[in-house]
Amino acid sequence: MRLTSGPLRRLGCVLALSFRALMLREISGAWALDNGLAMTPTMGWLHWERFMCNTDCEEDPDSCVSEKLFMQMADIMASEGWKEVGYEYICIDDCWMASRRDSKQRLQADPKRFPSGIRHLSDYVHSKGLKLGIYADVGKKTCAGYPGSLGHYNIDAETFADWGVDLLKFDGCYCDSVEELANGYKHMSLALNKTGRSIVYSCEWPLYMWPFQKPNYTEIRRYCNHWRNFGDIYDSWQSIKTILAWTSANQWTLVRAAGPGGWNDPDMLVIGNFGLSWDQQVTQMALWAIMAAPLLMSNDLRHISSQAKTLLQNKDVIAINQDPLGKQGYLLRKEDSIEVWERPLSNLAWAVAVVNLQEIGGPRSYTISLTSLGQGMACNPACHITELLPVKTKLGFYEWTSYVKTRINPTGTVLLQLQISQTTF
Repeated sequence: MRLTSGPLRRLGCVLALSFRALMLREISGAWALDNGLAMTPTMGWLHWERFMCNTDCEEDPDSCVSEKLFMQMADIMASEGWKEVGYEYICIDDCWMASRRDSKQRLQADPKRFPSGIRHLSDYVHSKGLKLGIYADVGKKTCAGYPGSLGHYNIDAETFADWGVDLLKFDGCYCDSVEELANGYKHMSLALNKTGRSIVYSCEWPLYMWPFQKPNYTEIRRYCNHWRNFGDIYDSWQSIKTILAWTSANQWTLVRAAGPGGWNDPDMLVIGNFGLSWDQQVTQMALWAIMAAPLLMSNDLRHISSQAKTLLQNKDVIAINQDPLGKQGYLLRKEDSIEVWERPLSNLAWAVAVVNLQEIGGPRSYTISLTSLGQGMACNPACHITELLPVKTKLGFYEWTSYVKTRINPTGTVLLQLQISQTTF
């Protein structure tokens, strides 16, 4: 296609540059937790959805929550390409603790399942070039009934730092009031920073606030590196759909809160498990990239299919998720069970996801006017378009007033990247 020349082309360039400058100013003004961490969304592995609270190591030694499980996952993360593409954290969730604190009121690991202790596990994970995450709760007990941190925030923060922990997932069960919940999250944030150790702080504060009042995301962002908003993910398409629907319904509150140092967390990646079709796995990977979500896998890396592994290690999609501009994407429009999501990226690029929510029939075609994307700037005055998912394909050079046609499988997604042509400036 031949590019339009003259005043229209120059106007397109000016508008595109002005729009980029506006986005950069908006990001630079965001006030986040001042610990210098999570400048892009956290990537790693978390045990909960796949292994839950399985503590029976006699009956199920390969799948119980134990030091053996986390050491094996660390071995695989370090040796099978996961670390190289950005997956960095091995995260313990609930059910790692002993039923009581020790004589000095410090948390302790279950002695049968973690006989070497958390410090040893941390040293092992670090020896692989990875980082260790751990779990605790703001209330009297964890959600599974183990000792909570209420009344012990300082000593627990110091304990985690002494153990060499790099991330804390802080749950919100067993609090008596919204005030106790909020004060607990703030107290632990300050206690972690006071230790002097760099510990990513993963909160569930807004998740527990929503039933009572709209969370104050400006405040939450000042204390947390990322935060859960919605209930636990399940290994099912219904769960993925529900999370996406809730996120889009509340997106203008959520999008404004996200940025370098603080992210909305729609929960774990369940790719490589049992409940999602291939197209649905593509949809989760694509939309978690669009939403600038933490990429915390919950699967069994020892037995993952090569297809799921390739999807999770897709460098192009990970680059969208980790884009340094740090702007969360959003639902642009929905038409007859087709959703179009978009996300602004650095260097004037955009990511666009076209989702087919229809669960009957075959693949559907959908045509997009490029002038409708990115507030008219995504392909202004011209761009190169690449389909990244489900199969990487260079679609070619498009002018601003062009259309791009996609074909999407039921419950699947086509993920596109639009890059302004550098020759147009």
